Amino acid sequence: MAMEATDKPPCSVFILGASGEVGQELLKAVSAEDKFSEIILIGRRKIEEEPFTKYEQRVIDFEKIEDYGSAFQDLEMGFCCLGTTKGKAGADGFFKVDHDYVVNSAKVAKQHGCKHFIFVSSSGANHKSKILYHKTKGLAEEDLKEVGFDRLSIFRPGFLLCNRRESRPLERAALTVMKPITSLFPTLMSVPTNYLAKAMVKTVLTPSTVKVEIIENKAIHTLANHDVE
Repeated sequence: MAMEATDKPPCSVFILGASGEVGQELLKAVSAEDKFSEIILIGRRKIEEEPFTKYEQRVIDFEKIEDYGSAFQDLEMGFCCLGTTKGKAGADGFFKVDHDYVVNSAKVAKQHGCKHFIFVSSSGANHKSKILYHKTKGLAEEDLKEVGFDRLSIFRPGFLLCNRRESRPLERAALTVMKPITSLFPTLMSVPTNYLAKAMVKTVLTPSTVKVEIIENKAIHTLANHDVE
């Protein structure tokens, strides 16, 4: 995928899920660029710690998202890193966060000026899957396509490599099993969260006429290692 410089003027952006592992890396990557005139963090609570306190934070209630259109007003670009786990929220709670909150937020953002929406999905996402995780991500993708953004970028990372602050025993076990494979084939089924963040930023800084683009795990690695000229 060719990376070209853009003369597009700086734009205002928002990040949903900035406190998560991907969101934190994304905030670093976005902040390092001068192409963004305004960076707004939108979430269910204000985060009273660095680096979040350096940015404007807008608190919303995802259950009443239609009442918070002003939080998204005139923000041209939106990054969505929302997500939880079935173990933490239960099956219904997982679907609510990873599908309902994502799609409903996207609809409100579109109504208030968002032109480009960037969504962190997952490798294997498929709305017809019998696996809850993959089905939920796939349904979110399909519903986001119907929102009608000028541009929709869907990232499908594999297993996310990072030093998580919260304990996820199953992920640690999976990582131990996968370590020999990821060492031999680093782009096959995993990606560091900072690579994903870098690829997301590089994608939005690259002009495209494609209305809906899906970036799979291998392409994420390629983007993360390709400098914008």
